[in-house]
Formats: sequence, C-alpha cells, structure tokens
Amino acid sequence: MSFIAHSREPSMPRRRASAAVLVAFPALCLGLARAQPGAGARRATPSQTEGPFYPVQLPADTDHDLLRNGTLQHRGGDPAWVEGTVADLQGRPLAGATVEIWQCDQSGHYHHPGDGGRADPAFQGFGRVQADAEGRWRFHTLRPVPYSGRTPHIHFKVRQGARELLTTQLYVEGAAGNERDFLWRNLGRDDRAALTRPFERGADGWRASFPIFVAAA
Repeated sequence: MSFIAHSREPSMPRRRASAAVLVAFPALCLGLARAQPGAGARRATPSQTEGPFYPVQLPADTDHDLLRNGTLQHRGGDPAWVEGTVADLQGRPLAGATVEIWQCDQSGHYHHPGDGGRADPAFQGFGRVQADAEGRWRFHTLRPVPYSGRTPHIHFKVRQGARELLTTQLYVEGAAGNERDFLWRNLGRDDRAALTRPFERGADGWRASFPIFVAAA
C-alpha cells in the first residue's frame, strides 16, 4: 500500500548586536532543544479500554480499506482517510509496527456476536497495516458515528511483533456526544487533546491525522 507524507532583522551597531545575542542565546538554545526531532521524551499516547467488540474472529479481508470487504463495496456513511505515524517516546519511527483499527458501521453496529450480527456485510469493520520505514500508516474507513450511549470513536491497537504496545480510542473533535461520553469525560485535558482529532472535509472525503507515541523498549 502507498502512504502520503502528511505535512534578518535590521542591522544594528556591533555593541548592541553583541548584547542582544548574549541576552537571546539561552532562550534560543532552549527553543532549539524543544524543536529538534528526537530531543527529549514525547508524551505517551493514553491507553483506553479495548471494549467489548474486538473481533472474535478476524475477517478474511483485513487490509487498510475498510470500505471494500472482499468483493463487496461499501456505499453508506461518510468515507474518511485516517492516517498518522507511530513512534517511540524519543520520536523514532517504529518501522514495521502493526496498527489495527476496528469500529462500528454507519448504523452503529459491529461485526461481533455481542452486537447481534447486524453489521453491514460490505463494511469490513476491522483493518490491519504495518507502518512503513518512517512509521506512517493509513486506513480508508468511515467517519465514526455514535452508538448506544457512546460518542463517535475508532478503536486502535498497536503491536510490535508479539508485543501489544497500546490499546486506545480516537475521538472526533467537536462531536456533540463527547461531553456525555463516560470514557472521554474522564480523560484529563492533555489526554483529551492527544486522543481527540479534527476530521476535516477534503476532495476525497473526510480526513484525520493521529500521531501515536508508545513506549517500545
């Protein structure tokens, strides 16, 4: 699969210039240290419950395109590209890490026996990809919708080989149900910011970017 990489002052007398540099130097060094890739630890992406609907049996089709399940083409809901990177807490990409997502269909149903087998058969419901050399991953899926008391969300799981590194959920910025959702409501401010991302409309549907940082050591 392919990925899309996604995104002098006026002169002064010498004495005044020297004084300005001496004053600015500590702040400049601090700014560079914060800006340099790999400088300092990142904040780990918060974990969340797996929930009741991780597939009991994985579908035969588990690729990045959840809108095509085998020979069936999904036609409902709002198509969305959900993409991002996965890296360790030093900002180093986790090449080859496995990223999984699962979510309900446009009517709020999961491919799971606990949801009564009512999910749209044309919606794959689950996808799995490996991050590329730069840690990038990408899924073609649905903009998530609410179901039975939950605000719109997509479940995520990150693995490295046999190790499970993270299970979490991605939320939609500005969704009306966020404040009423018991899991979202119990997140702290920084954790909400890490897991709640804008879905923006583009020429090829909705699009959201979700950077993931995990402790991989």
